[in-house]
Amino acid sequence: MKKVYGSAEEALDGLLHDGMLIASGGFGLCGIPELLIDALVKSGVKDLTVASNNAGVDDFGLGKLLATKQVKKMMSSYVGENAEFMRQYLSGELELEFNPQGTLAERMRAGGCGIPGFYTKTGVGTVIAEGKEHKEFDGETYIMEKGIFADLSIVKAWKADETGNCIFRKTARNFNPPAAMCGKVCVMEVEEIVPVGSLDPDHIHLPGIYVHRLVQGEHEKRIEQRTTRKREEA
Repeated sequence: MKKVYGSAEEALDGLLHDGMLIASGGFGLCGIPELLIDALVKSGVKDLTVASNNAGVDDFGLGKLLATKQVKKMMSSYVGENAEFMRQYLSGELELEFNPQGTLAERMRAGGCGIPGFYTKTGVGTVIAEGKEHKEFDGETYIMEKGIFADLSIVKAWKADETGNCIFRKTARNFNPPAAMCGKVCVMEVEEIVPVGSLDPDHIHLPGIYVHRLVQGEHEKRIEQRTTRKREEA
C-alpha cells in the first residue's frame, strides 16, 4: 500500500468534504501540521469542526483556517494567543466546545481505541459538566465524556519510515499521537522519511498501522513567546 505522497495537496486528495470533523495535532506552534493546514486553506473546504488543543496564532497554523472562515466549530482546551479566534467567538461566528486539556487528549485516545465514552472527575461542578451524564463511584461524582471519532487526522512527526512508523521530536509529540489515532484516515507530515528498518523498534512512538498517508516537507521553526532579559551594562 502506497503511503508516501509528493505534496500535502496530493496527500489530502479525495479525503475532504464540507462539514467534516478534523483532529489536529500540535500544541501552540509546537508540532503542528503546518503543510497540511496550508493545503486545507487552499482546498476551500468549509464548515469544519476542528479538535485541537488550540488554534495557533493569527497568521500561522490553524489560525489561517480561522482567517478564511473555514472553521465553524473548535473543540479546544486553550483559546488564548489568537485575536481572531476571540473575535469570532465573542461575535457568535465561531462555536466553541471547551475541553480540559487532559480530557481532550483522552477523548482522542479513547476514539482511537474504539472506546465510545469514559468517566472523569475533571470538570465536575463547573460549566464543563453541564448537560453531561453524572455518575457516582465509591461516593465520588464523575461525568461522562465521549470519545472523539474524527473523519480525518492531520499530524506532524519528526521522522517516519515508508510504512508510517514514526518518531516525534521531544515536546513536539504533545497531542499528535492521540490525534493520529482517532481519525478514520490519518495524514502525517514529517521532516524526514527513511527506509523501512532504519528506525529502532524500541524508539517508535506511533506505529504505522495508524498512519495512512505521508508527506515530507520543509517546516518553519517558530517561537510562540520569545522572552529575553535586558542586556546588562558593562
